[in-house]
Amino acid sequence: MDHEHVRDVDPAVADALEGEVDRQRESLQMIASENHVSRAVIDAQGSALTNKYAEGYPGERYYGGCEYADEVEELAIDRATELFGPEHVNVQPHSGTQANQAVYFAMLEPGDKILSLDLNHGGHLSHGHPANFVGQLYDVEQYEVDPETGYLDYEGLAEQAAEFEPDIIVSGYSAYPREVEWERIQEAADDVGAYHLADIAHITGLVAADVHGSPVGTADFVTGSTHKTIRAGRGGIVMCDEEYADDIDAAVFPGGQGGPLMHNVAGKAVGFKEALESEFEEYASQTVANAKALGEGLSEHGFSLVSGGTDNHLVLVDLRESHPDTSGGDAEEALEDAGIVLNGNTVPGETRSPFDPSGIRAGTAGLTTRGFDEDDCREVADLIARVVDAPDDEDVIAEVREDVETLCTENPLYE
Repeated sequence: MDHEHVRDVDPAVADALEGEVDRQRESLQMIASENHVSRAVIDAQGSALTNKYAEGYPGERYYGGCEYADEVEELAIDRATELFGPEHVNVQPHSGTQANQAVYFAMLEPGDKILSLDLNHGGHLSHGHPANFVGQLYDVEQYEVDPETGYLDYEGLAEQAAEFEPDIIVSGYSAYPREVEWERIQEAADDVGAYHLADIAHITGLVAADVHGSPVGTADFVTGSTHKTIRAGRGGIVMCDEEYADDIDAAVFPGGQGGPLMHNVAGKAVGFKEALESEFEEYASQTVANAKALGEGLSEHGFSLVSGGTDNHLVLVDLRESHPDTSGGDAEEALEDAGIVLNGNTVPGETRSPFDPSGIRAGTAGLTTRGFDEDDCREVADLIARVVDAPDDEDVIAEVREDVETLCTENPLYE
């Protein structure tokens, strides 16, 4: 990639930017919340729209000179509407977390009740963890997956909701490898008169491509990230029925943030256009097929997968049975040395610290973007197994690193 203008001004930053491009080219990016956007999205995000303040919404800005900002935001809204089918879309949230915060701010009062999935069981910080302001501002109770199966316990969730009487139930997860039955969670919310927020941050692209069921039209609010499986500009999105539109818009601006990052909105618009092409559905389907192949390969090597497999873009491995003396942090560090970048992750029934958990989480969205197929992902499973079986063996790590370099050369990125 060309960073000549940065290099003219700041060689140190230019070196770091070029180093990051090389890192992505020469290693396997398998963190499930990451992907590789197109050069078109990168160009949009590096555009002159970074200079423009556009507080407000198209046609109702607080500053002048917003005609092109309006055009870009309207394109992003129209394309998101075509992709997902909601009545109303807000594309301004700076992140998926701020999209969630907008819903809470719009619909709840401090001290109201939130029912959401426990972080160790696949939930997210912004769903009410005590380290996040959401967990400090609201009364949060958390549900869990079935400890035996690793699947969501929908009956248990409904029973817990009936007892807790939440004001909002949060679904959608950061480390849940199975398809979500949105209707069953909506039934639980309806039974107690609660709102239902479905956070599709991880599976936004899979939902857009119809390879995962959509909560739009079922849940009251749908939020998501726009840079994970959907490969658009970095940020968040809120979707809802028209009756909530004004409240959501006011909660995003001025309730939770000031001027939108219009260069990121441009990146969202470009990425959404790409997601409307037929090739995107092929990519999303391949991402799921690759995750299944990766999971099957890991299972064949004796790894225990939470829920026994996957329906989406990620696998969650519980190392406690197969590698009791190796933590997720140990595995993450050794794999990164070998050129495989994923993350240590908590698992249901976690017995270690979240800073050095018992599992690892691996996603296939980035691999699929650079051209990997099922055979490639089975080979990646073999490489992961070789490293985790011998995390302190420098010879094994060096050998795997060479195999990773071969895979990267065969599937080039940002040529």
